[in-house]
Amino acid sequence: MENNINVNLKIWRQRGPKEKGSFQNYRVENVSTGTSFLEMLDMLNQQLVEKGEEPVVFDSDCREGICGMCSLYINGHPHGPVQGITTCQLHMRKFKNEDTITIEPWRSAAFPVIRDLMVDRNAFDKIQQAGGYVSFNCGGAPDANATPISKEVADEAMDSATCIGCGACVAACKNGSAMLFVSAKVSQFALLPQGQVERARRARAMVAKMDELGFGNCTNTGACAAECPKNISLSNIARLNREFLKAKIAE
Repeated sequence: MENNINVNLKIWRQRGPKEKGSFQNYRVENVSTGTSFLEMLDMLNQQLVEKGEEPVVFDSDCREGICGMCSLYINGHPHGPVQGITTCQLHMRKFKNEDTITIEPWRSAAFPVIRDLMVDRNAFDKIQQAGGYVSFNCGGAPDANATPISKEVADEAMDSATCIGCGACVAACKNGSAMLFVSAKVSQFALLPQGQVERARRARAMVAKMDELGFGNCTNTGACAAECPKNISLSNIARLNREFLKAKIAE
């Protein structure tokens, strides 16, 4: 059963990457518990616009848990207090009447704040560009049985490929490490025959780009996997370490 609640919001406001930011307090009343978290922020922004004030800047696109753009740090958790979902899938029924909700952007040197709750996540794109592709003959369609892949391997590769690159792993990590993201991208190709051509070069290039962009080191606390909205497994990090070591030895 849906009802209405009032919530107090403590939101990080920052005009740009070089500006000093601070928390500002807001209140939104009569929010239906069936409302999504982003819809609640839309309600706040409507109030601010009507008052002639600057709306809160935040990222969103698909609002279906696919794109990963809704990167908000809510009450100390990337994407909020519910595991296995993105911010756009979080609903106000998870909060109580008169709750105070703290909302921040991702906190990472590699993800500088653009404005308010929006951060620049182009670092992930640069890592992907460094090695996240395959060389494959796209001529005539091969016979379905020409490249046999076991279901177990195919499932594992697909599980890795579900990473949406939202950056929650980086935000959750005390070191700001991107190892879970990079390992998922390396794994999805390393497990399949199509990814073998660039296998060694891919591991070296993506790790090098990750280090160049200022991401921290992994200390295996597991916070990244615990907060990942797509439940990417830590086993991918072990695979990335193996792939990288084999690639360095082969140099």
